[in-house]
Amino acid sequence: MRTYLFILLTALVTSCAQPQKQVSKTAILITDATIINVNNGTAIEKQQIVIDSGKIKKIASDIENPEGYTTMINAQGKYIIPGLAEMHAHIPQPSTSKERIEEVLFLYLSNGITTIRGMLGHPYHLKLRQRAETGDILSPRIFTSSPSLNGNSIKTKEEAIAKITAYQKEGYDFLKIHPGITLEVFDQLVKTANEVGIPFSGHVPVDVGIRHAIQSKYTSIDHIDGFLEGLVPESENVNPGDNGFFGYNFTPLVDESIIDELVQLAKDNNIWIVPTQSLFERWFAPITADELLKDPEMKYMPASTLLNWKQRKSQYTEENPNFNKEQWQQFNTIRRTLLKKLHDNGHQILLGSDAPQLFNVPGFSIHHEIDGMIAAGLTPLDVLQSATINPALFFGKENTFGQIKEGLDADIVILDANPLEDIKALAQVSGVMIRGNWLSKETIDQKLKEIAQNAQKN
Repeated sequence: MRTYLFILLTALVTSCAQPQKQVSKTAILITDATIINVNNGTAIEKQQIVIDSGKIKKIASDIENPEGYTTMINAQGKYIIPGLAEMHAHIPQPSTSKERIEEVLFLYLSNGITTIRGMLGHPYHLKLRQRAETGDILSPRIFTSSPSLNGNSIKTKEEAIAKITAYQKEGYDFLKIHPGITLEVFDQLVKTANEVGIPFSGHVPVDVGIRHAIQSKYTSIDHIDGFLEGLVPESENVNPGDNGFFGYNFTPLVDESIIDELVQLAKDNNIWIVPTQSLFERWFAPITADELLKDPEMKYMPASTLLNWKQRKSQYTEENPNFNKEQWQQFNTIRRTLLKKLHDNGHQILLGSDAPQLFNVPGFSIHHEIDGMIAAGLTPLDVLQSATINPALFFGKENTFGQIKEGLDADIVILDANPLEDIKALAQVSGVMIRGNWLSKETIDQKLKEIAQNAQKN
């Protein structure tokens, strides 16, 4: 009996004498977090998250030796979501000042956007993408398109072959399709893109049409472009070039009974959709420029940009003899119906607002886009998925980002409220982590203040 007690006491003393597990000096501990699972919409409370070397190393209800962490973030009462993706973004061209480029990238980050898909590429963006990857610049993760492929840049099949082959070799992530490409040149574009192995996304040229575009297997069709024109019966015998702003002129001719057939065709060909609905509820909409200029985020844009936006909006609405509120309401209702049916038919939607287009300030514009998605009938979980796991799946990077999961990049947004209960919680950012780089609310607010001050000088 004495021998047994001696062994037991010795084991206890030895155990107590063992040093606690050493904590990496670069590790960060987020405590007492409620994690939102974007796959199923559950909320997991009182979780501890360990981040190191830009990765999520551990998620557990208890962490050994929490006192050993030099950097701790108290997330009690907060909600954790993966970093968001803006899937129709624009990155400034190199003619823009270095300071302004960095400010635009920060505007995205300030709203929890840790991934952007640049939709008008430039060789400079390839370098910027690399700098973002290495952490040389504070920026969201970047995917970039090629320079624009349109009716002026590729007028012949030979031009299409040369440019597409070059863009693939130069390392662009995908090709950007703009209007004006003839059917013959478009088909050569598709053939060459498939041969060299580079995907293509963007607009649907009028000469191509939505059905042929879908069957050509775009990776994504942005703006729901071409769909409204595809709802006009052949018996109307319209001139496709008379479609107006994304088919607006054809609104009275639409046969909504065709929607299901078109949606099914998109699903059968695995076409992703980036709605950019905010364009049609802000830029091309009855709301006045003066009303939009009252939005608080406008202070982050140069005065010259705001003036340009106001003038261009007037050209598309007030000065446009074809524009009227009643037809716009019908047009927008059809767009919302398309968006909802594309989603409900099992087709995946990607969050994208087309910033900075008219009155869409980088980062902040996603909240306007989300308003349109909710108005179309999508749920808060649908919206979250469109900005997190869906973009990861789209890029084949579900093992890199898009979830709060061990082993993935530490792209994390801490919110003050639960976005599943109220999607407007996405605007209540308490802090953002970009691949392990922590931006507190205080840091974000100070930088935003500086950006606003700089904008007033331009």
